[in-house]
Amino acid sequence: MAFSALGLTIAYLDRAALSVALPFMAEDFHISPAVQGVLLSSFFWTYALAQIPSGWLLDKFGPRVIYPIAVGWWSIWTALTALSTGVTSAIVFRLGLGIGEAPVQPANVKIVSQWFPRRERAVASSLFDMGQQIGQALSIPIVTSIAVFAGWRWAFLLIGLVGLLWIVGWLAIYRSPDSHPRVSEEELRHIRSDQAEMIPTEDSSPRWRDLLSNHQTWALTSGYVFRSLAGAFFLTWYPSFLLNDRGFTEAEFGMVGALPALLGIASTVLGGVVSDRMLGSGISPSLSRKIPIISGLVISASIGFSPFIDSNALLMVVLTVSSAAHSFAGAAILSLPAEVATSPDQVGSLAGFQNFGSQLGNLISPIGIGLFLTFSGGSYVGPLVFAAFSCLISAAIYGLWVRIKPVEPLPSTASPTDHGAS
Repeated sequence: MAFSALGLTIAYLDRAALSVALPFMAEDFHISPAVQGVLLSSFFWTYALAQIPSGWLLDKFGPRVIYPIAVGWWSIWTALTALSTGVTSAIVFRLGLGIGEAPVQPANVKIVSQWFPRRERAVASSLFDMGQQIGQALSIPIVTSIAVFAGWRWAFLLIGLVGLLWIVGWLAIYRSPDSHPRVSEEELRHIRSDQAEMIPTEDSSPRWRDLLSNHQTWALTSGYVFRSLAGAFFLTWYPSFLLNDRGFTEAEFGMVGALPALLGIASTVLGGVVSDRMLGSGISPSLSRKIPIISGLVISASIGFSPFIDSNALLMVVLTVSSAAHSFAGAAILSLPAEVATSPDQVGSLAGFQNFGSQLGNLISPIGIGLFLTFSGGSYVGPLVFAAFSCLISAAIYGLWVRIKPVEPLPSTASPTDHGAS
């Protein structure tokens, strides 16, 4: 989980670098708000399209093979962004980055489903999901500092090199539980202790027509679309909002801009702990997963108040609470593909569909905000109020549409050997 979290940290550091560097790039390239929105969303075009095939590849070949290939690919394209000569070349480099980063979340979900029993998956998911908050938080001081003292191009070049070191460590430590030399039969029995209902099929290639005809696939996908319509603001327009609309100086932004992401680290873990503690105390899996999701998304809708707040200090409180609540829901959401899958062979593919929904929201949001800013004279009221409603719609989808399997206890006649081989 530490390496999964580090992989996601690097991914979010790479993808968030553009939003932090954009005010500097916009000055060099004379980019209008509408074009900035297109540039910010370009990463998500290929990232979204590559989600579903990434999930299939992970189910077919496994995280040990696919994950390091992905990290190497996206690290190269991040470094190449330093060579941008204008908007067109920057978009091309972001498209390459999107392809490389597509497998990261499905890979982490797949790893959790392989290495943890059901009652521990939300906490495990929260541990790797911390990586996105850490990456976002680090991107603000790191990219801002490099851009101010050495130029924005050096920011992309330097952070692009980090992923190559991760690959070496991953190949050295990662194996599936079945083939890891330090995993005992006792640990395997623990991992599979509440997975009796998950029987692998002979063919490790999930059939897409089965997934496409399953309404739970669409529930997971659409729930994440609306969640990301709100969350994408923090990944894309958030720095420009504080710097250009609210009058923050670069120094002020460097000091307080990371607060939402920093608090999001703790709230991500807290959401996972709450969900798994509820499940472990005997509360149904449905309530154990849905209560953190729904409560987090409803509180996150407080982002809709932010454009009506005059005090910048109070504004940061509201934005931080909204971001933290958004993160609080994350761990339970990430555990859902394994909760609704009918076979372990489907987990990666379901995670790919779910994250495809996430990226549709991430793709639509920055373009929509950029167009709204262009035609409204730079007002953020519409985008932030819409983000609040998106949180509420997402909460309704997860509450009313997603169906989580109940716990199916192992047969009482099962022996420890049967237990370990299930």
